Amino acid sequence: MKLSRDQYKKLYERLSPPTPSYKNIPAAFLVGGALCALGEAFSKLYTSLNLPDDTRAAATSITMVFIGVALTAARVYEKIAKWAGAGTLVPITGFANSIASPAMEFKTEGFVLGTCVKMFTIAGPVIVYGVSASIVYGLLLLVFGGR
Repeated sequence: MKLSRDQYKKLYERLSPPTPSYKNIPAAFLVGGALCALGEAFSKLYTSLNLPDDTRAAATSITMVFIGVALTAARVYEKIAKWAGAGTLVPITGFANSIASPAMEFKTEGFVLGTCVKMFTIAGPVIVYGVSASIVYGLLLLVFGGR
């Protein structure tokens, strides 16, 4: 059975459930904002401990990654993500979840071929392109000058 574009579009619209934006948008805003506020709270805490700016920023990131991985390991992050949707993807905790989830799912296949390989299934391209972009930007800064 071959469908035309119009037939496929009509079938898709008929079978696809409507997106409850009235629920999704506020939930994403609240959870994403709460995660960012939590990160800001840790940043303020580390500032009060008189940590230098670069150390404070690193400590905040490490803390938020730890929270993301811990919530993923406890199977809580998945429940939050089902309710909040995109609000859990944007903060750094979402990145931590994207690494930890596949690693936990494939741990039965062994350490190397399961956990180590699968943990970079989603995060790998982000890391590769992030490192590549930083090299290109660094070279451009070197060639065209900075300070």
